[in-house]
Amino acid sequence: MKVIVDHKIPYIEEAIRRVADEVVFLPGHAFTPEVVKDADALIVRTRTHCNRALLQGSKVKFIATATIGFDHIDTAYCEEAGITWTNCPGCNAGSVEQYVHSVLLLLKHKKGVDLKNATLGVVGVGHVGSRVARMAEELGMKVLLNDPPRADRGEEGFVSLDVLADECDIITFHTPLHREGIYRTYHLADEDFFFRLKRTPYIINSSRGEVVDTASLLAALAAGRVKDAIIDTWEYEPCISRELMEVACIATPHIAGYSADGKANATRMSLEALCRFFKIDATIQIAPPSLPPMQLSEDKEEAYLQYYNPLCDSERLKAAPDKFEWLRGNYPLRREL
Repeated sequence: MKVIVDHKIPYIEEAIRRVADEVVFLPGHAFTPEVVKDADALIVRTRTHCNRALLQGSKVKFIATATIGFDHIDTAYCEEAGITWTNCPGCNAGSVEQYVHSVLLLLKHKKGVDLKNATLGVVGVGHVGSRVARMAEELGMKVLLNDPPRADRGEEGFVSLDVLADECDIITFHTPLHREGIYRTYHLADEDFFFRLKRTPYIINSSRGEVVDTASLLAALAAGRVKDAIIDTWEYEPCISRELMEVACIATPHIAGYSADGKANATRMSLEALCRFFKIDATIQIAPPSLPPMQLSEDKEEAYLQYYNPLCDSERLKAAPDKFEWLRGNYPLRREL
């Protein structure tokens, strides 16, 4: 079995070499039709577009993306070609929860937001959104949930986007990207959405860049309809909006889910799926490295921000926006509590 692997997928080399006969490591942009034509499986990230142009005429039978999102996979073509694909739902939910938790603490300590008297709107209540909602409630916040697919299945506890626009002091997006259909999320936060806002909220986007319309968000910030923005995922990555980066209070290079724990989960889930598909009997264990000892504050919130502070990631991006991909590919070790 020959497997081609994105060389930025961490902690994978030793384990994949135990289950595959031949392994080739390449940058995500280097997956070409000539390279993949004799491969049995691909393990990719979002930078590799798995579509007809790449896959037609190849031997590829299985694709694992070590990510939650899968809009870079042409699922319709894969079905047509008989190619099985899998993603890693929930792999980095704890990491994104950590990111949003730290952001909320920064809004409290740097912007004076009274979290116990603030309302958080969570758009998209899957693996990540559910954890963010629980965390925010533990901080004493009122939480409103918006998830039309779940609401349409008859589940209770969800409100419309209009209610979030009316009542929320902070709105955080955790939806997948759907460009078409009844549950379309492409530019979910558009000009109309920003005009409907009543409480001048903070906007957090750590889902997919295209969920928020950049031009409309910039206009809303300039008009004072949005108090400030925390942006981790961007339209047109890695060619991000410099204007939005400069005005956002926190601007990070798509690393909310980049804890070592989240990366290890994604690698393990991808390899387990590979083994299931090819009926390989193997136990996959992926252990991320430990952090060096840290002297943490006795104050719980200060200690949490010492452990992970998104402002450090924001400062690195704002100092070198041209290095967006490099900052992702060379992200420093971060562990979840």
